[in-house]
Amino acid sequence: MNDQNLLEDQQIAWAPTPEVIERAQLTKFMKQVGVSTWDELYEFSIRDVEKFTEEVLKFLDIKFDPPYEKLLDTSNGIEFPEWLKQGAGDRGSADTPVRMSVASTRTNAPESSTAAESLAGGTGDADKSVRAPSAGLNITEMCLDRWQTDEMKDQPALIWEGEDGATKVLSYEALFVEVDLCAVGLLSQGFRQGDAIGIHLPMLPETVVILLAISRVGAIAVPVFSGYGVSAIEARLNAVNARALVTSDGFSRRGKTVKAFEVAAEAVSHCLSVEKVYVVRHLGILDATAVSNDLNDRFVNFDVLRYEAGWEREYRTTLEQTSAEDPLIILYTSGTTGKPKGIAHTHASFPIKAAQDMAFGTDVGKGTRISWYTDIGWMMGPWLIYGALINGATICIYDGAPDYPTPDRMWEFCANHKVEVLGISPTLIRSLAASEDAIEPPHERHDLSSLRIFASTGEPWNPAPWWWLFEQVGNLKLPIINYSGGTEIAGGILMGNPLLPIKPCSFPAPCPGMDVDILDDEGNPVENGKVGELVIKQPWIGMARGFWQEKERYLNTYWRRFKDIWVHGDFAMRDKDGHWFILGRSDDTLKVAGKRVGPAEVESLLVAHPLVTEAAVIGVPDEVKGTAMVAFCVLSSPPYEGGVDAASADGVVLSDELKKLVAKDMGKPLAPSKIHFVSALPKTRNAKVMRRVIRSAYLGEDPGDLSALEDPTVLEAIAEAAMGKG
Repeated sequence: MNDQNLLEDQQIAWAPTPEVIERAQLTKFMKQVGVSTWDELYEFSIRDVEKFTEEVLKFLDIKFDPPYEKLLDTSNGIEFPEWLKQGAGDRGSADTPVRMSVASTRTNAPESSTAAESLAGGTGDADKSVRAPSAGLNITEMCLDRWQTDEMKDQPALIWEGEDGATKVLSYEALFVEVDLCAVGLLSQGFRQGDAIGIHLPMLPETVVILLAISRVGAIAVPVFSGYGVSAIEARLNAVNARALVTSDGFSRRGKTVKAFEVAAEAVSHCLSVEKVYVVRHLGILDATAVSNDLNDRFVNFDVLRYEAGWEREYRTTLEQTSAEDPLIILYTSGTTGKPKGIAHTHASFPIKAAQDMAFGTDVGKGTRISWYTDIGWMMGPWLIYGALINGATICIYDGAPDYPTPDRMWEFCANHKVEVLGISPTLIRSLAASEDAIEPPHERHDLSSLRIFASTGEPWNPAPWWWLFEQVGNLKLPIINYSGGTEIAGGILMGNPLLPIKPCSFPAPCPGMDVDILDDEGNPVENGKVGELVIKQPWIGMARGFWQEKERYLNTYWRRFKDIWVHGDFAMRDKDGHWFILGRSDDTLKVAGKRVGPAEVESLLVAHPLVTEAAVIGVPDEVKGTAMVAFCVLSSPPYEGGVDAASADGVVLSDELKKLVAKDMGKPLAPSKIHFVSALPKTRNAKVMRRVIRSAYLGEDPGDLSALEDPTVLEAIAEAAMGKG
């Protein structure tokens, strides 16, 4: 295994072959726009964002009815660009702005209405402007209706497998029928455009169906993580005044039953706006009578939506007329402090950016089988669904623990269903690498010849697990497409692609159409090798249309530091060859003894030690250095099955070893001041290490929103470490 540590010293590990370049979707797009090199394409994509976006819509074959007259208008400010305008029109006046909101759209909205102001919060000076209607688009038509051809209707749209090995396959025709039945059912139950409907489901076929059915009737999907507790679900449903929730009776994880229905039932008991709770009887642990109780039939079997369609389905299909800028989905992401942020997206924003990144970055086209280990409550769940279906690809979903009941479970799934593109997180790969059997590595038990691309998102890589995936599983042949952006981006800022050479842990370039730079504290571009704030200088079609009814919070979060520039909150660096590296959230990044240091760089050095499987580094106030580094390490087992007391002989020796390891590569001033050994690190349920929570627990400060935290009890060991007990 390659043990190189410092990110900026990495060498090229993978380069595309002529065959890879020739087959790439990105090559086809370059031919469409008339450029021959990546540099030419990227320069075109940021020189004329409007023309570039028009070419993307053409490449994805997105149709609008009625069509747009103006693709991009920033006359009201770059913070709230207007997309896909039909024209100025003559609707309303400055005193009656046209917009939609959850509260005002319980019936069919005006055909020409837009949601831009509601998505931004509907307050402030922007409220005084009259916005032209946007072009007609219901994105489910691009996901389903257009594929009902002899060529495509029998192709698999969805392949699903559960933890117990049960499988289900839906063709494009079968998925279309299921979604349409469900859409008719929603309309029959009284749901209309603008209604918010929560989705609290694991990754099931019904999850895909209900997401698309909600979109199809013009309602707004509000996905929440399937493993959330009562308060997290309650807060999100109340924030959007949700009229309904779709949940399940339960699901299996590592052979144990998670009783999702009980959690959802308690949550909606505090949500007065929720009129119906539709329950998918996935495990069959609730009988028919248990699903409906005496609270005015508030709890209903999910199949009711299909039955409500009845004879009507035989005579028509349901596709409600919506505008490109009508609200589609509200995706919640945890804030550093305070309540979670409701990221608002439209029919034209999130799905189109997802489809673009999926095609250009992970080379997905018609028939490609793509899988991503995720949840509907994280942006990569909807990203997978909308992006794959717009591209005519096949969604491959595994719902279960990736290493249960055996360590080769995920590789078995990929082999059984001939997965071509596999999306994972660095944390998952670290876990799988640590469980490898040297005699018979789990990944070698299966035929993985269908795999041609790994993709990764969620957090920065450390070199050692990156090299393990590349060397051991990919046999030095498969690219690892690194992908970083966010829910508010609708995808990526930086992303690899099949045309560019790749360094470990790096991003070869920004995504096409993303005008990206790295700025210092004064807003000036930094030179290669220097760390700064990752920023975006022009709008893109996937840009969040705001935080749901929190305009000022949206502006304060991204727009108020540098004029007309989106500051994303990540520290980044370009090396001497122009490759990009994400070094962590800027509120995580440390300035020690006058030098700015990314936690990932130090953590990479710590996990290079054979006894350290995971590490997290934080900064704490220090009278001499200004900021001192404190590290928390999870050790391998054996030999440290019971953990290590930092004050013990073993702990002192190992701590000194680790400090010297960091000092050797980064210099003694940048070695951690203290190292604590813990049994686990606090992570979100999609495996991101929560450094700001570690820091808050260590310093005894308010940790802010903890709804995404997988196991809050791990914070106790960190608090004890601060008191000298660990």
